[in-house]
Amino acid sequence: MTGEGAPQQVAEPPVVDELDDDVTRRKVGPADSGPAALPPPPPMPQAPAAAEPDPGPPAPAPAPARRLMEAASSATSAPVALRARRGWRGALARTGLPIAPGTAERIAREEEAVRAALLLDAERVVRQATWTRAVAILVGNKKGGTGKTPLSLLLGGIISAIRGGGVGIVEVSDDPGTLGLRAEGTPALGLGEFVRDVDQLTTRGQVVGYTAPQTSFASVIGTAVDRPRAQLTYEAVVAAAAKLDEYFEVRVMDSGNVPSSGAFKGAADTADVLVIPVMLAGDSTLDALGMLEELRTTESGRRLAQTAIAVVMDDGRPQTPEMEEAVRAELEAAGVRTFHRLPYDAHIAGRGEITLDQVNRGAREALTLLAADVIRALTVAAVPQGRRVQTLRASEMVPGH
Repeated sequence: MTGEGAPQQVAEPPVVDELDDDVTRRKVGPADSGPAALPPPPPMPQAPAAAEPDPGPPAPAPAPARRLMEAASSATSAPVALRARRGWRGALARTGLPIAPGTAERIAREEEAVRAALLLDAERVVRQATWTRAVAILVGNKKGGTGKTPLSLLLGGIISAIRGGGVGIVEVSDDPGTLGLRAEGTPALGLGEFVRDVDQLTTRGQVVGYTAPQTSFASVIGTAVDRPRAQLTYEAVVAAAAKLDEYFEVRVMDSGNVPSSGAFKGAADTADVLVIPVMLAGDSTLDALGMLEELRTTESGRRLAQTAIAVVMDDGRPQTPEMEEAVRAELEAAGVRTFHRLPYDAHIAGRGEITLDQVNRGAREALTLLAADVIRALTVAAVPQGRRVQTLRASEMVPGH
């Protein structure tokens, strides 16, 4: 009991917060404030962790020889501070002072380094190329005096010098040409005897007896001096090509001036790449265009025309940029896409025997870059089965060519 004046405290009924049926009822007292706290949600099922991919066995470590070679390469390619070589800067640098080259010398040396790298890469391309059959290059232009014979000797010579041999250079003109005269040496036997005896030759030792060995390690078969030969036929060229392909990796053919002749057609049918020497003159270019047009009348000729490489030969006569641009434009319109220039060289222009080692530096570098493009074209042409007409022995030929 309480006093009469004291107010009566009436107990408040409990407040019940009803949630879903599956939630337990709870009592909220007078001191409760704010929203009611919800029970924590049930834990969500966890997806199984994705299995990490099996990395497989560890990669094998490089072989010791490879590691040593890589270390040696990195050591030799470390940057070296440039010192001047020219002018007063070069004079001071030669006393031991660390004098850097001037702007002009630095630019010149950078350009020289770029060209040296290009030449090294070109030599690598020529040296390391391999094929599953012998490959052949045809040097041709209808116009006489455009440099077919010198270019045949020089192109075959630079390829042979870089590869260490394996190149045969052969005359395929219907009438006797000057390949034997411009090659080194005076062999007792030549192309006439080689064609005559081709079916009896069964060893390399026999074949090289008809060649003129060169200081470039190439082997040349031309018309022997003072030993006339009969006119070459289609069958004779194909038979000679088949024999040479048994003993040489690369065959270079110095052609004549008559693309309609049997000898030229035999050379075209057994070639993989066409190289066209041209002078910066209208007649030389027109004859080259005429040869390309005639080649396109046969399947093998069309293939050669599509991948032809043109070489502008500088024989020392006056030349103009306008004429060179016009010649190039005409050849490009005929489908030629690759161009090279062989600069003037007094040794080549002398019309005597050609020795590769006596060619000046500029011409030799130009020949190296040309050889690399020719080798690249040969690598494309020499698919496993070979796209060109496969050379046949004389006994296998179909008469009527």
